[in-house]
Amino acid sequence: MGIIYNDATKTFHLQAKDMSYVMQIVRSGYLAHLYWGKKIREANMSRKLQFLDRAFSPNPEPSDRTFSLDTLPQEYPAYGNTDFRTPAYQVQLENGTTISDLRYQSHRIFKGKPKLEGLPATYVENEDEAESLEIVLRDDVSGLKVVLLYTVYENLNVITRSVRFENKGEQTIKLLRALSMNVDFFHADYELLHLSGAWARERYIERRPLVVGTQSIESRRGASSHQHNPFIALLEKGAGEYHGEVYGFSLVYSGNFIAQVEVDQYKTARISLGINPFDFTWLLEPGESFQTPEVVMVYSSNGLNDMSNTYHKLYRTRLARGKYRDQERPILINNWEATYFHFNEEKILQIAEAGKELGIELFVLDDGWFDKRDDDKSSLGDWFVDKKKLPNGLDGLASKVCDMGIKFGLWFEPEMISVDSELYRKHPDWCLHVPNRPRSEGRNQLILDYSRKEVCDYVIKVVSDILKSAPISYVKWDMNRHMTEIGSAALPPEQQRETAHRYMLGLYRVMEEITSAFPDVLFESCSGGGGRFDPGILYYMPQTWTSDNTDAISRLKIQYGTSLVYPISAMGAHVSAVPNHQVHRVTSLDIRGNVAMSGNFGYELDLTKLSEEEKAIIKEQVAFYKDIRRLVQFGTFYRILSPFEGNETAWMFVSEDKSEAFVAYFRILAEANAPLSSIRLKGLDPNKNYQLLENREVYGGDELMYMGLNIPELHGDYVSYVWRLKAC
Repeated sequence: MGIIYNDATKTFHLQAKDMSYVMQIVRSGYLAHLYWGKKIREANMSRKLQFLDRAFSPNPEPSDRTFSLDTLPQEYPAYGNTDFRTPAYQVQLENGTTISDLRYQSHRIFKGKPKLEGLPATYVENEDEAESLEIVLRDDVSGLKVVLLYTVYENLNVITRSVRFENKGEQTIKLLRALSMNVDFFHADYELLHLSGAWARERYIERRPLVVGTQSIESRRGASSHQHNPFIALLEKGAGEYHGEVYGFSLVYSGNFIAQVEVDQYKTARISLGINPFDFTWLLEPGESFQTPEVVMVYSSNGLNDMSNTYHKLYRTRLARGKYRDQERPILINNWEATYFHFNEEKILQIAEAGKELGIELFVLDDGWFDKRDDDKSSLGDWFVDKKKLPNGLDGLASKVCDMGIKFGLWFEPEMISVDSELYRKHPDWCLHVPNRPRSEGRNQLILDYSRKEVCDYVIKVVSDILKSAPISYVKWDMNRHMTEIGSAALPPEQQRETAHRYMLGLYRVMEEITSAFPDVLFESCSGGGGRFDPGILYYMPQTWTSDNTDAISRLKIQYGTSLVYPISAMGAHVSAVPNHQVHRVTSLDIRGNVAMSGNFGYELDLTKLSEEEKAIIKEQVAFYKDIRRLVQFGTFYRILSPFEGNETAWMFVSEDKSEAFVAYFRILAEANAPLSSIRLKGLDPNKNYQLLENREVYGGDELMYMGLNIPELHGDYVSYVWRLKAC
């Protein structure tokens, strides 16, 4: 593993676990892309760059009609100097022109991985885990300096990339486009995969062949969004879960983004990813710099599941941080769907007591505990306790819950403000807004302007004061609307289009300060469920509420799609009441439990209204999950049957030492006189024997993986079955 520079050929060879990435400095300082794929021992240029005289592809060096940037595979391309494809960046100079010309100036190779100022990113715990390369490019006319940062991990097939812009000139430079990475592939015979959806239908898998032209996904909502996740992959045609080449691209950012692939006239594919240039500019004064977010690029020669396992390991152990990174997450009961806004202290204590009797470890008080919050029309921003509902305050309530022997958690929505609030009446300019324009509301609320330091300072103080006031062990951090009228009263006219990104920088600062100040609190992010399920937030909060849709059948697709990129330890998954509050479907406690146990387990219903039979089932589920919890949250995950391809879903978890496994099978609809079915397991040790704990039968790992395991006879719609295996 390492990064090798060959001065004779002017090539950079980046080597990770089983992967190589090769670049070359060509002609008068252009940085070209040569290879990314399965690891090679040396880059001796068996596939040299080829240059042809292409009509209508102009030439930056007029003496050579075979050389054009329009056909050169590049690392970080510009527009206007003979390349007509989509650029990775674009700047505007004080004279109004948008032409720049970056050439190689220098490079530096070093151990470890540097932090990105003000931004979340993957990290190392010692410098021997990774090696980094900085390549400095410069535009001599404007004085623009661009630093490309590459890091390769020793034990993972990962390259991370980001870019830093520095204004070394004497005039202001305006960034119009500042993407984090670009890769020019030599052909376009790939399929594009991405994760799309809507509220309550997040991260559905979409897959289609590349075609000539530009294919893109993006967010213009001020958040990574329910609609598109900041992730795409290119797949070798025919690639599946366990075969074929896959290239994954994941942006560590929580705001507006774009991910796109352009297939040009010669059937080459250019892929780029970063902050969405739509409604974005950034002024760089002389001496100032701008840092782009990080993109995590993963290569797999063994299909999608191998790509996913790489992302899972990296994001769980080198993106998530803090006490709960490696600690088992508690089983919780949340009161939201049990009471909504209508509760008092007595009711909350009854639910908590019922949870304790069933073995649940954490009670979470959701929306409605503050000011006059009896519906969603008021009080956001006024983070002081409603003494009518909670006469003994949060401390009194939380102490009583803790005295039962379970922990206490609390819901916040710190990024929002209600028009009907004391905070808005005092500071009406503290929300995102545009002068002389109406202020559109979503869920009857506006968004606090986190681009302003005084707003961030206020939020840090009031949230910290609440967390200090009571024994609070868990925080659900919600965000329930997207940005409109994006403007800031604190920014001058020429910087208004910086607002959305400055908001994200402010949010990251707030999250960093609060989570650092309260290291013993487990923070879970939420945005109407999975509207901000992205790597940027995972850096501060080790888990996210996967979706507001808790229907078990819907969750099969939601959790399956989410698992393409995100570790199981990041997914909140709860059992809720039936008929389900989102889709009104009735399913058994059995399948609801088995789906939710494939994530961070909990309940979201009124435990005081359960029958004795239901209580017995839940008590058994809680005990069962405690036995498999570490395996589920930190084991290796394997997808077996896809809910996007048929009537059945199956997945499994295997411990790192392959001594234990948990397998879950789900069938949606029953079929008369149905054919028999079986599943072949994954990830076991073929040389070990495994006992099925349900019936004590023993089989070889090779037999279970190659011959398979019969699905037992199941009756009715919406049914499931699980197995536990232990090595003999």
